[in-house]
Amino acid sequence: MVMNILMWILFGALVGWIASLIMKTDAEQGAVGNIIVGIVGAFLGGAVARIFGGSGVTGFNLGSLLVAILGAVILLFFLRMFTGNRDHTVPR
Repeated sequence: MVMNILMWILFGALVGWIASLIMKTDAEQGAVGNIIVGIVGAFLGGAVARIFGGSGVTGFNLGSLLVAILGAVILLFFLRMFTGNRDHTVPR
């Protein structure tokens, strides 16, 4: 059980980091943000894959990694759409 939780955290961190690089939000998220985005993205990607007849996330393998990244990118896209792309820099 503890090993499963650690694997989900590791998988979520990897997926969240890759998705944040794709969506260019890596500087806005921290390590915890990447883990959360990765885990939620894995569930979302798995649901999308099952809708289209796929198997979803089935373990720590390349297919599951790609499905989870897709879900995390979708999640970041919708988060950006609803929160906007806020630039917190001070204008000069």
